[in-house]
Order: sequence, then C-alpha cells, then structure tokens
Amino acid sequence: MTEYRSDLFFGACTGNGRILVVDDEPAIRTVVRRMLEKAGYEVLEADNGETAIDAINTGENRLMLDAVICDIRMPRINGLDALAYFRHAYPHVPLLVLTGYPDTEMAISCMREGVVDYLVKPVDGERLKAAVGKAMEQRELAWR
Repeated sequence: MTEYRSDLFFGACTGNGRILVVDDEPAIRTVVRRMLEKAGYEVLEADNGETAIDAINTGENRLMLDAVICDIRMPRINGLDALAYFRHAYPHVPLLVLTGYPDTEMAISCMREGVVDYLVKPVDGERLKAAVGKAMEQRELAWR
C-alpha cells in the first residue's frame, strides 16, 4: 500500500530536501528515515562513515545533499572523521550529530566545529524535525 502524502501537511511532493543519515544501527536509520520522509524529506542511508563518503561522491548524489545526520561511534570511518570530511569537502552542507552517548565536551567541540545540532538518542520526532529545519535554514543562508 502506498502512503498518501498531502501537500497541505508535508509540503510539496517534490520534497523539502535530501538528507543523508549515517548510523551503524539499522533500526535507528529506519526510525529517522520514516520521521523525515513523513516531513517531506528524501532520505539516503549509510551504515558507517566510509559508505557515507562513497554515497555522497557517486552518481547523482554528488553535490545534491541538503544535510547530513551522523552518529559518532561507528566502525570503519567513525562519525568524527566523516564529519571532518564533509565539513572540508562540502562546506555548505549542514551537519547534525545523532548519538547514543551524551557527552558535553564532545557536544561543545562539535558545535565549535560547525555542527548545527547535537542530538541524543532516542530523539523525539519533533526535536529531530526542528533540528533539520534549522539546518535547512542555515543552508539557505549560506547560499545567499
């Protein structure tokens, strides 16, 4: 069964933007994807920093990303290294952290490095959508 999407509730069906969700937990990616898709975003998924970097640099995904939501602790390329790569290679793409390990020093460090928001799992749907909305506003301002 196809989900019905009304422009009244979800914005234009063309979408509100493309978000890359990077997390090694499939259940977290699924929950975040569903919340964001209901809000009108197109969502790409990656299970670690390495696959995220590959995803953003291949095919039609290149330079067509509006925000990245990234976990910190993951195998292969961890979230901090992935965020550093995205910040360098795609400086206009807003970055958000979604982690299961609340750490005030890490949050402050990430925010100083330009991360838009530092979210702790499990994240409330409204809080997630507000953080992504804030990231989208910053992206708009960066392109002006």
